[in-house]
Amino acid sequence: MKYLKQFLIILAISFIGEILKYIVPLPIPASIYGMVIMFICLQTKILKLDDVKSVGKFLIEIMPVMFIPAGVGLMSSWGTLKPVLVPVSVITVVVIITVMLASGWVSQLIIRRDRKKETENE
Repeated sequence: MKYLKQFLIILAISFIGEILKYIVPLPIPASIYGMVIMFICLQTKILKLDDVKSVGKFLIEIMPVMFIPAGVGLMSSWGTLKPVLVPVSVITVVVIITVMLASGWVSQLIIRRDRKKETENE
């Protein structure tokens, strides 16, 4: 019964996100609205982490299974994707490298700033 309650809480918040998608005229996916609502509820203690933790862990564990339909969809539309495979692959690699570099630089800046604060406080 605990798992059903937790799952229904997550579904209810997702449903509220879907409703907001149609009410608010912004190009934001409903899942983002749902995640923001969940974040706000957890931060303001409207929801306790224990209220959704078990089902959240379960959903994360089965996440790879959720990608099977997307993989099948890619395979079934191989004829359409084949001509653009090289450009998409190059773009993907460039974006991955760019994100890794930007994340590394930002992390280094934050670490250096924290170390500088620590040495100033000593």
